[in-house]
Amino acid sequence: MAENSGYMLEPLREEADFTLYRGRELGNPMPILALAVAAEHPTPQSLRRLEHEWSLASELGAGWAAQPLALSRYQGRAVLILKDPGGEPLNRLIEQHRKHPLDLTRFLRVAIGLPAALSQAHRQGLIHKDIKPANALVDDVGHVWLTGFGIASRLPRERLPPVPPEIIAGTLAYMSPEQTGRMNRSIDSRSDLYSLGVTLYEILTGSLPFSASDPMEWVHCQIARQPVSPRDRAPGIPGPVAAVIMKLLTKTAEERYQTAVGLERDLQRCLKEWESVGRIDEFPLGEQDVPDRLLIPERLYGRASDINTLLASFDRVVAGGRQELVLVSGYSGVGKSSVVNELHKPLVPPRGLFASGKFDQYKRDIPYATLAEAFQSLIRPILVKNDEELGHWRVAIQEALSPNGQLMVDLVPELKLIIGEQPPVAELPPRDAQSRFQLVFRRFVSVFTREHPLALFLDDLQWLDAATLDLMEDLLTHPDVKHVMLIGAYRDNEVAPHPSTDAQAGSHSAGRRDRA
Repeated sequence: MAENSGYMLEPLREEADFTLYRGRELGNPMPILALAVAAEHPTPQSLRRLEHEWSLASELGAGWAAQPLALSRYQGRAVLILKDPGGEPLNRLIEQHRKHPLDLTRFLRVAIGLPAALSQAHRQGLIHKDIKPANALVDDVGHVWLTGFGIASRLPRERLPPVPPEIIAGTLAYMSPEQTGRMNRSIDSRSDLYSLGVTLYEILTGSLPFSASDPMEWVHCQIARQPVSPRDRAPGIPGPVAAVIMKLLTKTAEERYQTAVGLERDLQRCLKEWESVGRIDEFPLGEQDVPDRLLIPERLYGRASDINTLLASFDRVVAGGRQELVLVSGYSGVGKSSVVNELHKPLVPPRGLFASGKFDQYKRDIPYATLAEAFQSLIRPILVKNDEELGHWRVAIQEALSPNGQLMVDLVPELKLIIGEQPPVAELPPRDAQSRFQLVFRRFVSVFTREHPLALFLDDLQWLDAATLDLMEDLLTHPDVKHVMLIGAYRDNEVAPHPSTDAQAGSHSAGRRDRA
């Protein structure tokens, strides 16, 4: 990536991670766009986004996308040079019309241009994953070119983990419910259609469907809150236009438009009627919305009772504060993990935490390996927090673990990046050492459950090691442990009797135990 200072560029769009410029290269009359990292020392993720968009150059058509031309450097910063198709960023257009929204004809032309461009991306096998006004250029007649392909996926369907909302790739205000990782559903091309619905809502009303003050509240809005109809904010909007947008904003992908082409056809009908007779009559939506591939619904069938048992247990943990154990059994592939993953959605409103680990039949001789995996998933998000929040966690963990912090650093090495080097612990006889470890582990867990309920999911319990079983029993029976829900899944056809039956007996005095 060579340094090239021979550009004349003017800022077109400025965001936290990237600045989009418009201009040209000296000695070359062809207009260009330049997407540059905003920080002098950008994150690896920002650089990967530029590289990824550059890798898609051959797949992005000039008729519907800003085509990447080169990776370069400008004023010491990495920059992606794109062919400038013309038009203005859609977010500028919205800002100009914030107080006086677009007239309906202009809106419908832009609204048709968006799915027309998006359908071309989908035909190329791409899921954009960051559809929003800032990533669209629109001209005076409503033609649209998409930009911002830095996190686009070539996979037809992709399951995202429930990472902390601060580090989810994409823009939370426009993000589909499944892209948050908390809907137990994969993302596909219909996820882009949800984001397009948010965009159309904003163009038409001048405001987003939801407002939120922090990332987790945005997640809650997208997965659980129902938007008010655009007509409630702009009463002059024809009913069919509002219905189209509300269909796009359905939380379940199966109930949205299934294709961008189907959406485009309905919007074209709206425009035709509006221009010919000055009104838009009600009509059945999606009549020409024919999926171009087999889309298998990801609903869970026949597991309603199991899910209800799980959710009822979690509600009791939240309300009463005691520990609970739930065991989920069944053959391999019957959907045990999918049942447990239904917990992600109710974990959002109480700001609950979810950690998971999977036992391995070839690692049964490594004590606590699965618990280490689970708690790594809690520690890593802390490492990306700002200095103030990181300091809060550092103090809380040090107070809980001192003077035996090294025991937890040995279990979860990433912990050292938060609390630093720890003094060695004293040697004790085996029984005393086990009691000390259980005490320190309980205190470690309490750091996370002090303000949030914790759901701890341990999969493939049929390969549970004895040391972890003892630790689980202590966690479930000790009165100092609060707001912990332990979920274990195992293949009941591979164990007889199963070792967790001992854990069930041990948990009786501490709280309820259920089987899903």
